[in-house]
Amino acid sequence: MSTLLVVLVVHLHLLLRTHGAAAIAATPPPLPVLPVPSYAQLQWQLAEMALFIHFGPNTFTDSEWGTGHADPAVFAPSALDAGQWARVAAEGGFGRVVLTAKHHDGFCLWPSALTDYSVAASPWRDGAGDVIGELSAAVRAEGIGLGLYLSPWDRHEPVYGDTVAYNAHYMGQMTELLTRYGDVEEVWLDGAKGDNRDMDYMFDAWFALIHQLQRRVVIFSDAGPDTRWVGDEAGAAGRTCWSPFNKSDVTIGRIIAEYSRSGDLFGEDWVPAECDVSIRPGWFWHASEKPKTATTLLDIYYKSVGRNCLLILNVPPNSSGLISDEDMQVLQEFTEIRRIIFSQNFAANATVSASSVRGGLDNLQFAPSNALQDGIYSYWAPQQGQTSWEMLLDLKHFTSFNLVQIQEPIQMGQRIIEFHVDILVGKVWQTILEGTTIGYKRLLHFPVVEARYLKLFVDSARADPLIAFFGVFMDPFSIIYSVDHDGKPSHTNSSEVIMLSIDHAAGS
Repeated sequence: MSTLLVVLVVHLHLLLRTHGAAAIAATPPPLPVLPVPSYAQLQWQLAEMALFIHFGPNTFTDSEWGTGHADPAVFAPSALDAGQWARVAAEGGFGRVVLTAKHHDGFCLWPSALTDYSVAASPWRDGAGDVIGELSAAVRAEGIGLGLYLSPWDRHEPVYGDTVAYNAHYMGQMTELLTRYGDVEEVWLDGAKGDNRDMDYMFDAWFALIHQLQRRVVIFSDAGPDTRWVGDEAGAAGRTCWSPFNKSDVTIGRIIAEYSRSGDLFGEDWVPAECDVSIRPGWFWHASEKPKTATTLLDIYYKSVGRNCLLILNVPPNSSGLISDEDMQVLQEFTEIRRIIFSQNFAANATVSASSVRGGLDNLQFAPSNALQDGIYSYWAPQQGQTSWEMLLDLKHFTSFNLVQIQEPIQMGQRIIEFHVDILVGKVWQTILEGTTIGYKRLLHFPVVEARYLKLFVDSARADPLIAFFGVFMDPFSIIYSVDHDGKPSHTNSSEVIMLSIDHAAGS
């Protein structure tokens, strides 16, 4: 009888614990703040970087814009290896490869049935080659995605200039690309148009076709619909960069550069920005050009991925069909310096507290400690109805650092408008940086400071701010100049910053 009683007590205890845990876990998450990303947009953003590949007759004619009249015989790479392209991308941390399937010259890197100007008319692989087919197999083998650029402008196609006929031709080629090669994660478009032809592109029909044929694709253009051009080819977004955007305020080929760089606090559409830049001065390979340095790429990374954007870095194969050794060396160095910087997060084992927690200070579901975990799917959420929001970190010992990473759970919408970070110096809190917008990822670089305690203050937000990640790092590679004598920050490679001041009036 006593044994039975013990068993009943144990069962009762377990039931009480289970029901108690359910009650604690029942605190609902905050409502999303619209707009929010689609599944495809979210996967696109999580990839952070894409490798752009410009390759075609221009590679062999030392050109950037082909005329459309080059003999297909010039396309004769002696050692083309799409597997090398995919390996370089995967090893460098790029989530997909985007290839110029057709550039403005109209030459197709696949055997299109709709033109005689393609790899089928070249000597490469005895006319039986298919660059896109080889690349699609290679990226799948590496576990990364495929993207394609199909130039609207076609300087070879005779019907270009006849709006109805050319749009039918273009959509036919798009259908070939999106039905032959498996999943395509991104279709890259622009409004290129030339030769003074009266040519109208039926973008809405193109978008509908693309989304019909590829359910998880994102479409890039000046105006979305899924991702937008940042407005320059330097790889740099604005210091303020919203993913909310109004597609109705821009048209493809006619943008407002500042609007594209910064997005729109009041935007009704989720259209995050993509930053395109080439590792070399040109987009196609030229023997006379040299690649950027790894530290230059790091600075671009801070200004693109570190400003809530995706970086699409062009690395053009040479005339043999391979990515050049010198470009690979730079990419390997770029990968290694990122590994060194981000492999040691000084906040990983910090003690963290906050001014409030949704559901109460003991609610682990939305605890500030969530911000110490990688990823965006757990986060600190404050109690509703607050007017100030603070998160305090104790690194447990004095640490030198010059880089902070902050992330929002963008699946819940982009919320934070302004924020600043302080460190405790003696008994005084001093501001080391101020910023606007966070989004998916914000990287803020400043002169080296030494501290044990940090505070993140959210100064204004569209709704209750949510913090998915807060990290503290040291970048030993970039040159950051010290604060000058009158208390104003020197120029620091266009990062946010930087002012050791007790008040919060200093800007970037």
